[in-house]
Amino acid sequence: MIGENNETFDRIRQDISQNDIVLYMKGTAGFPQCGFSAAVVQVLDNMQVQFKDIDVLSNPELRQGIKDFTNWPTIPQLYVKGEFVGGCDIIRDMYASGELQQLLREKGVLV
Repeated sequence: MIGENNETFDRIRQDISQNDIVLYMKGTAGFPQCGFSAAVVQVLDNMQVQFKDIDVLSNPELRQGIKDFTNWPTIPQLYVKGEFVGGCDIIRDMYASGELQQLLREKGVLV
């Protein structure tokens, strides 16, 4: 079990506190390595929001660490203003219903 005070958790806390929108994904925004990651990138691109993409495939500790950090078993994972929003299905559903756009407006990251 990963402890809360390790380097990986510290890195995650730093990434999500220093960036308004962070997507932990397989691959990069320009070259997603799984369909679920690609779907979330497409949603964010459709909304024309800036986000930091973090490739978990390049770092096995981070790949497991982000799952432990959120207690969420799958990747991608989207964070807005330091808060975990969800994975692919949740993001797609929220986007389709307008809930994601509303959340981003409330957080001040979507005009």
